[in-house]
Amino acid sequence: MSRVISSVSKSFSLRGVAFGLASALAFAAPALAQDAPAAQEPTPMVIDGPTPTSPEELLEAVRKGWAVERQEDKAREQRFVTARDEQSQLLAEAKQAEASREALSQKLEADYQAKEVQITELTATLDTRMGNLGELFGVTRQVAGDTRGNIEASLTSAQFGPERIEFLNKLGASKELPSVRELEGLWQELVREMVEQGKVVEFTAKVATPSGIVDRQVIRAGPFSAISEGEYILWDSVQQQLKVLGRQPPSKFLDTIGEYVGSDEEFAGLAIDPSRGSLLSVLIETRTLFERIPEGGGVGYAILVLAAFAAVVGVYKFVTILLTSRKVAAQKRNVNRPDKSNPLGRILATAKENPDVDREKLELMLDEAVLRETSKLESWIWLVKVVSVVAPLMGLLGTVTGMIKTFQSITLFGAGDPRMMAGGISEALVTTMLGLVAAIPTVLIHAALSYNAKTIVDTLDEQSAGLIAQQD
Repeated sequence: MSRVISSVSKSFSLRGVAFGLASALAFAAPALAQDAPAAQEPTPMVIDGPTPTSPEELLEAVRKGWAVERQEDKAREQRFVTARDEQSQLLAEAKQAEASREALSQKLEADYQAKEVQITELTATLDTRMGNLGELFGVTRQVAGDTRGNIEASLTSAQFGPERIEFLNKLGASKELPSVRELEGLWQELVREMVEQGKVVEFTAKVATPSGIVDRQVIRAGPFSAISEGEYILWDSVQQQLKVLGRQPPSKFLDTIGEYVGSDEEFAGLAIDPSRGSLLSVLIETRTLFERIPEGGGVGYAILVLAAFAAVVGVYKFVTILLTSRKVAAQKRNVNRPDKSNPLGRILATAKENPDVDREKLELMLDEAVLRETSKLESWIWLVKVVSVVAPLMGLLGTVTGMIKTFQSITLFGAGDPRMMAGGISEALVTTMLGLVAAIPTVLIHAALSYNAKTIVDTLDEQSAGLIAQQD
């Protein structure tokens, strides 16, 4: 019985030890896993062989597991030591590279300081040796800029293109001392511009027309005028291009082109613009009399209507009186054969048709006939006279209304901008001009009509007095 109890106690004691080992191993495993490197997963303990069925077998299995773990711990420790040695070596190499770079930086810094001192010394030496070359540099830039402006505005640029301007732009904007070649180039451009301004040449160039840019033959008269296909063309210095004018100058200037182009003489006349385009631009903007008529407003148009009506009446009466005068002159040469198609013929016919009346009655009949013919001859002449008087008065009326508009503009906008007053002043002047233009011809027409009519009337009076004197 005691042996049995002893065996059982022993069995329980072994089981307790095995349970304690297993518990210790369970608690030790997480600690070992925490001590392992983060990059490696803990290796679980694997018990080779059959599954333990007794405490002795379990104890033996645990002992074997501890042996395997000790070997793994040694291997892990060896890897840690190797990695530490490698990190130490890399640290040493990095410190060595840092020291090398630091030494190189100090050397470069010293070189930089030395170069700064050397540059300062060389700059001072350069300034000393340049002397008056600095002034030459400034003069060169100034001359290049002035020459560029003159060439851009010059008509010769239409022939030689933009290369000269690009060269002068580069030279004028340069911040370095010009070379000898650049100075020679500047001199050549100055000389070429002077020489070309004294020539009359023909060349092909692009000309801007209303239908587009076309190639044309252009004749350039120095830097003053350019002509192409019988018309003047203008150099646009902003767009650097020749362009056709919106309209040509008056014929007295335009006719010189045909005479010049068609001339075979060594010298031929050609109208030129000494202002190099300014006068030509102003000349083509100058409006003619017909272009200024709308500025006269309603008063101006009324004057023109009256003047036209008076002109029509005057021309009609002038033609009528002229024909009548010729018929009267022809009838005067043949008084014995009265022709009732003219005033004198009708008066002669009146005397011939009443041969038996006494002198007083015949005188009254002839006076009546002369008055009737005079009325016919002088009909509508009064209208021409009225227009010749009314036209200046209407012009004066337009002057007054135009000045009223001018003063209204001054009241509203002040006198600072003359363009605000230009409309009223233009109306005042244009209406005055139209009134005088209408009055002067109508006065002359009225004078001519009155004189011719009076001549015919005098002839009729003379012939009627002769007929009365012949009456017994």
